[in-house]
Amino acid sequence: MSAPTVTRRTFQGVSRDDGGVGVRDHVLVLPSVICSHFVAERIAERVDGAVATPHDHGCAQLGADNEQTRRTFLSLAQNPNVAGVVVVGLGCEEVQSADVATALTDLGVTVRELSIQGVGGTDECVEAGVEAARELVASRRTERTPADLSEVTLGVVSSDLDASTVERADPLVSEAARAVVAAGGRVVVAGCERLTAHPEAARDATADAARPALEDLLDRHEGHPDRATRVGRFARNHSFEVATGAWGDRTVSEVLCYGERSTLAEGLAVVDAPSRFAEATTALAAAGANVVVHVTGDGIIAGHPLVPVVKVTGDPGTAAALPNDIDVDATASEVNDLLETLLDVADGEPTRAEAHGLTEFAITRIGPSM
Repeated sequence: MSAPTVTRRTFQGVSRDDGGVGVRDHVLVLPSVICSHFVAERIAERVDGAVATPHDHGCAQLGADNEQTRRTFLSLAQNPNVAGVVVVGLGCEEVQSADVATALTDLGVTVRELSIQGVGGTDECVEAGVEAARELVASRRTERTPADLSEVTLGVVSSDLDASTVERADPLVSEAARAVVAAGGRVVVAGCERLTAHPEAARDATADAARPALEDLLDRHEGHPDRATRVGRFARNHSFEVATGAWGDRTVSEVLCYGERSTLAEGLAVVDAPSRFAEATTALAAAGANVVVHVTGDGIIAGHPLVPVVKVTGDPGTAAALPNDIDVDATASEVNDLLETLLDVADGEPTRAEAHGLTEFAITRIGPSM
């Protein structure tokens, strides 16, 4: 099947030193621990151009969870939508703000770091953080450069397998993903329940070079109950082709751990993330997605702090009930309509969630915290 064409072929993006192209130009105020997230939020609220990612991680986490949290922080800071980072810690956490800042400096990220204990208290940390964030905002690049679909890293998460999603929304998103890959871009998808429900089909759909990483993913989930019960149950009761309808029949060229960055020049990658929206979208942003499509039959309205999220539904009732929260009604749209929306959003037009200022941020957990 040939890829669709779009009338509008370019958008104005922000070129990054590593070759990526941002569709937003945020300064990220990153709390390294749950104890500093309220300070990070207060800093971001006072600085136009800054966003915070409040979370409940970074303290008393064990082993793999601790490493996953740190890995996710580092990858998020390298997202092409991020111009610079202010890391805010408490001072006694497992994931130390100074350690994160040092690692980011080594990766070439523009970063400032401070901790509540290190600067003498909450109010002092807020004031110092505001000053640091304003400095980074002022130093952002002002020029924009023409870019096209080849510069898009499209994140895809489909939060359910309802009939309206399977029959209308997923096929629409699949065709948009096909167009991005055909143009030389990258598509990163979340929803590991779909792979674990059909391991043999997943192996057949995965390129040889990515097969060891897929086997690692399957091993990690073997014997574990589905954490997204509804999607996991539905995936087992549907074929692999139906369960992965939003991805289509493209070969999986890369399989990523949660929080890992994609290294694909083009093609399709799958990240080991559940289909729950907030956790999935954080994983997609960490993988390098500069824009995300979220398929939601139920009408989940929240976006994400770092990446614009285009909401797509195939449910007529949801589209009618939430006309100002759904970006694309799959019952009344063709693939070119979705592609044009993606390019408009990449060019700076706010999504419905962005316009409403609604965001959710979460990192998935492997095991318990102490």
